[in-house]
Amino acid sequence: MTDTIIRNRLQELAEKSYKEGVFLFTDFLSVSDLSCFYEIRRELEYAGTTVSGGVDGAERCMVRFGSEENFGYEVDFPIQLLHISPLQKKFSDTLTHRDILGSVIGLGLERSKLGDIKVKDNEAFIFVSDVVSEYIIQNLSYVKHTHVKVELCEDIPPELAPEFVEESIIVSSNRLDAIIARVYKMSRDISVRFISEGKVFINGREMTGNAKPLKPGDIVSVRGKGRFIFEGEGGATRKDKLYINIRRYV
Repeated sequence: MTDTIIRNRLQELAEKSYKEGVFLFTDFLSVSDLSCFYEIRRELEYAGTTVSGGVDGAERCMVRFGSEENFGYEVDFPIQLLHISPLQKKFSDTLTHRDILGSVIGLGLERSKLGDIKVKDNEAFIFVSDVVSEYIIQNLSYVKHTHVKVELCEDIPPELAPEFVEESIIVSSNRLDAIIARVYKMSRDISVRFISEGKVFINGREMTGNAKPLKPGDIVSVRGKGRFIFEGEGGATRKDKLYINIRRYV
């Protein structure tokens, strides 16, 4: 969606929810679409807004309009979790995120009905809109050449908890472009280009300024590279550079 289309859609849902006194939901939004939401979130707070992708730290999320405070009751997000696994694991192809996504979309589904996907040891967990979960269970039988089964998960398994690697790195200053360049081992010019092209997000909001300092707890997403949490500064080096601590998502 273009920024104008997603903004208009969000405003329409907020107004309808508020006027009709009902909970309404978006489909799963991309990081870029969520950035549009965060930019206008204050304008929509009269309707009550909540964001969820089914698990803490999800990148693709739905927005719910309406609140228990406004309506006196609450409605869960229409998100379900599916487990995709080979019928005979020892004969399975190597299955990647792209393989799983391609096979599910190949059933004729839109990407907006699908949330985050986590693949490990040739098994996958995928968050989906509840309107398509049964269809996927009934129709997804192969990923690549591997015969798979699909089951509904009633609870979030422990393996979906975010995994991190803690790192301490040295930068010239607490600036977004300098930190991104060091974390992802790219030149400063390339990190500035990533920011100017709208590929860098802090706490879901698209960044356009490369000199922005980070605060402890900020979640930085760089499209095509990954995500990390800025933990804070750790003091200066003898050459007046700066130690910073991060937790990188695995």
